Amino acid sequence: MDIKTFYGSKNEHGSEVPSDSEDSELEDESDSGEEWLPESGLTLSVEEDNGWRTPHNANFPDYPEWQGSLPRSEDYFKMFFSENILSVITEQSNLYALQCTVGEMLCLVLLLSIMNGAASQLQYSVPEEQEPGSVVGNIAEDLGLDITKLSARRFQTVASSRTPYLEVNLENGALVVKEKIDREEICRQTVPCFLHLEVFLENPLELFRAEIQVMDINDNPPSFPETDISVEISESAIPGTRFPVENAFDPDVGTNALNTYAITNNNYFYLDVQTQSDGNKFAELVLEKPLDREQQAVHRYVLTAVDGGVPQRTGTALLVVKVLDSNDNAPTFDQSVYSVNLRENSPVGTLVIQLNATDVDEGQNGEVVYSFSSHNAPEIKDLFSIDDRTGRIEVAGEIDYEKSNTYQIYVQAKDLGANAVPAHCKVLVKLVDVNDNTPEIGFSTVTESVSEQDAPGTVIALFSVSDRDSGENGQMSCEILGDVPFKLKSSFTNYYTIVTDGPLDRESTDSYTITVVAKDKGKPSLATSKSIKVHVSDENDNAPRFKQAVYDVYVTENNVPGAFIQGGMSVETYVSINKETGYLYALRSFDYEQLKEFSFMVQAKDSGAAELFSNATVNVIIVDQNDNAPAVIAPIGKNGRQRSTCRAPLSLGT
Repeated sequence: MDIKTFYGSKNEHGSEVPSDSEDSELEDESDSGEEWLPESGLTLSVEEDNGWRTPHNANFPDYPEWQGSLPRSEDYFKMFFSENILSVITEQSNLYALQCTVGEMLCLVLLLSIMNGAASQLQYSVPEEQEPGSVVGNIAEDLGLDITKLSARRFQTVASSRTPYLEVNLENGALVVKEKIDREEICRQTVPCFLHLEVFLENPLELFRAEIQVMDINDNPPSFPETDISVEISESAIPGTRFPVENAFDPDVGTNALNTYAITNNNYFYLDVQTQSDGNKFAELVLEKPLDREQQAVHRYVLTAVDGGVPQRTGTALLVVKVLDSNDNAPTFDQSVYSVNLRENSPVGTLVIQLNATDVDEGQNGEVVYSFSSHNAPEIKDLFSIDDRTGRIEVAGEIDYEKSNTYQIYVQAKDLGANAVPAHCKVLVKLVDVNDNTPEIGFSTVTESVSEQDAPGTVIALFSVSDRDSGENGQMSCEILGDVPFKLKSSFTNYYTIVTDGPLDRESTDSYTITVVAKDKGKPSLATSKSIKVHVSDENDNAPRFKQAVYDVYVTENNVPGAFIQGGMSVETYVSINKETGYLYALRSFDYEQLKEFSFMVQAKDSGAAELFSNATVNVIIVDQNDNAPAVIAPIGKNGRQRSTCRAPLSLGT
């Protein structure tokens, strides 16, 4: 993609002055308030209104006017122009994207706020029927991510959010059309129509959610279910009598949807186009002049349905009015519109409403039969039934609030007389939601292990919860079961992160099973749970410990060198220590008469990356043995010698 870049800042005239850029060829700027994009051939004239700057085309006639404004207060911005997209990034980190294409496509304005944190949401729009490969936006650029680091951070989409219509280029972050998008196939009549995509990166873990609105284009004309529409009208019908005609259907929405009906100019009828409560248009054929069957039995007109697109699309059918001989009293309902409430999942046979239409005629001309009108949607006959004699409407199929919360049933009643004129009414069925859907939990990513030294607030997992019910039945709360050092942190609506909530100690607990419970607010409440297991990895946070700070070791003198004297000690002079077991051995024979005791310090340390140690004092006490015979020191012998030692036992007498 060829991207033109323009840097600007406000000059003394209040307009933007181009600054140096490698991709720009600067031109002189007058005081007229015009701005341009170098090399793009696009000049924008600027109007100021209450602090906003509104760009207008000045010399690019192939494009319609740009829609939207830029805030005058945000200066020193950077512009990008690529194909049909004008993007402006302000100093305040706001991105304004003005997108415009030639022809029928409208200019769209997208404002994204670049957010910091574990999760952010982006919004884009794309017209339906775009060619595969068309660029919707660039997620990486819009979030201010470094594109060169996307691969290293394992930039990827969440599998559960992937759609066949869009894909993300994981190398540069571009969001592109993968296959043609048919808004009518995806969303039918739902407005607005959204596709959602979730992406995340690691190191650190970040989740982003993109919401892409699929814009409708006028690619479908209105159409009638039949090419020939027949209406039977009695010649006795008085002017002002109304006759429903077959509805046309246009799958497009908004201004492109069905807008009005028209009929061939004539002297007898005109069309009254009305709008239903859901916004749909329907037409009634209104008799303007009395009919005479004897003069003309059949009238033919072209019925045209017109949508509101530009240019307009139309659909036609042949309207055939057959004039019948009269049955002068038609049935009448008590009211033209009935409204009832019906619980979803009501069993087949449940009464919806008992209708009653009366006819003052006698005999067959006063005997009323009921049926569904041709105005009804196709699914009405699958979901409801009507007793043609009693007018009792009952449930005939599965009623699901999540598929549709209202149904409009059009009923007609007519007598059995000749040339019967039907009466019509509408039954508006409003479904009452029942809490019949259990919340669902979906984990996007889970960290299998966490260090015992990680600080509180470390992200362990990302998950989302959803509930197809509505109102309180669809409102959910989440919690973590049990007393574990983890807590939930809400990212944005129905998205949560599991983070550490305190210090971890592997020596106390080496793993945790974290159970998340999601519970709705329905009555009775429904809940679901999911569990993940997280292991605590070891860190060298415990020093060796002696059982006591001072040891007193008693060793008998004249011991054999190398004899074991104590377990769990070591020294390097008089004794030796086994470094593996801590056993203490004597290196020499001790003599109590020469050395009665000595002390030394023993140190124990581990083999961690950052070594930890502790000390203890050992007091070695020599125990005396009877290893010296007594000697007579006095008196001295006659020859001056000391008398010999007496080794024989002495008798001390009695």
